[in-house]
Amino acid sequence: MQLSKYIELERKPRRGLMALEWVALAYVALTLLIVLFASTKLDNPQAMIWGRVRLGAITLAMWVVYRLVPCRLTRFARVLVQMSLLGWWYADTYELNKLFPNLDPFFASVEQGLFGCQPALVFAQHWPQAFFSELMYLAYASYFPIIVTTVLYYFFSRYEQFERAAFVLLASFFAFYVVFDLVPVTGPMYYYHAVGVDQVVKGVFPSVGDYFLTHTDMMTSPGWTDGPFYHVVADLHTSGERPTAAFPSSHVGISVVCMLLIWRTHNRKLFFGLLPFALLICLATVYIRAHYAIDVVAGLVTGTLFYLLWARVYDRTQ
Repeated sequence: MQLSKYIELERKPRRGLMALEWVALAYVALTLLIVLFASTKLDNPQAMIWGRVRLGAITLAMWVVYRLVPCRLTRFARVLVQMSLLGWWYADTYELNKLFPNLDPFFASVEQGLFGCQPALVFAQHWPQAFFSELMYLAYASYFPIIVTTVLYYFFSRYEQFERAAFVLLASFFAFYVVFDLVPVTGPMYYYHAVGVDQVVKGVFPSVGDYFLTHTDMMTSPGWTDGPFYHVVADLHTSGERPTAAFPSSHVGISVVCMLLIWRTHNRKLFFGLLPFALLICLATVYIRAHYAIDVVAGLVTGTLFYLLWARVYDRTQ
């Protein structure tokens, strides 16, 4: 690897913002309008406003850094910063969707009508074995390495397509976040805990009213509790999970986007190396009770549609 090419100054540096940065700023503007119009109903609107101002300033600051030192490394840093901010935006969806009525009773009822049961409840009960449990938690945790692998592969091996891939990925994330802002579904791990498993077993799905405005407690994750991957996922949930973002499953949807991006590179070894993990994520999200089964189906559909949409948008605008 020639490290010099990553710090070599570009002869014709990009003058404006990258397409993915425009998407990030568009999301800042959209959610800022929601915060301003609903400020009286939010717990701490000032913090949400200033948070957006800071994130917008960070985006512009990274552009300035690139303009001062225009090279591949600073271009990568601009993408990395936007990726690292996704965790903040994820938690923020909980603050916004609290403005709307919770929809879990509807989704749980649809699930019951389709399957005659709650797959998220019975899956782990039927397959509690240590090996299978760890496989599910390993698959769920592999979501993050899949994203990182996709971004790094494009940067190091397909640099001419790096900005396009980063745009498609970031735009898909923000598209999911818009849905999460407006469609408040917490998922089984929160809803089952709120109403009681005894009610869920009977096929009764009562409304929880404003419960999630003040409660963020969840069910204990099912499966083999002594497994290392179990503890990795449990720690992630403890530190960063919120009662939000269940429908559609962005774990599934973003995995689909990543797999389609990898497929486009014609690197079949990498594609088929990651494919088992992407497929198992569809099972894992239901197994650990993060999602209803219909969330997985919706994730497959929306992930594909978002990939096609944003790839087309980029190709037409660049």
